Amino acid sequence: MLGGGDHPRMPPADSFAPTLQLQDKNFARSVILLCEHGGNGAIGFVVNRPTELRAAEAVALDPPVQGDSGLMLWSGGPVEPQRGFLLLGDDPGVENSEPIAQGFHLTASVDVLRRLLETTPHELARRRCRLLLGYAGWSAGQLDRELAASAWLSAPPDADLVFETPAEDMWERAIRSLGVDPMALTLGPGVQ
Repeated sequence: MLGGGDHPRMPPADSFAPTLQLQDKNFARSVILLCEHGGNGAIGFVVNRPTELRAAEAVALDPPVQGDSGLMLWSGGPVEPQRGFLLLGDDPGVENSEPIAQGFHLTASVDVLRRLLETTPHELARRRCRLLLGYAGWSAGQLDRELAASAWLSAPPDADLVFETPAEDMWERAIRSLGVDPMALTLGPGVQ
């Protein structure tokens, strides 16, 4: 679904990708980077749900990883939670990488993962990266129906928000970036 390519694919004219999705009762206070949206459905990644697990302790590579940069695992969504994706701020320079939007690249490259795991903690701190487990997916037309029911708020993708904002503050900052007071939001059908 997220194949390689040298150039970003242009989403269909009626696509909402790429955007940050901000509200849905099933993803309470989640910020989702919507990567693909079209006639076959949609896919995105929760970007504000860190776990307590260090990647070097949870990832089994052959040969084993030499070192521990401190890279943490993040929950990317409920679909295929055993599958990992790297969300990066810069192009990793590998064939199986997908540019999503300005400042966002996605890959499942084991070589890139190994480099991130084996780098120094100081170097990792300078990198914009997340190791996401799983993803959020919608069947054909499902996200369109949820959008029509005002189950989501959409904002332009913002790499600074995703990579530089503490996870616990990201949802509120994203909402406020739209000029909306989070306390004024109510869940329900129709525009709020």
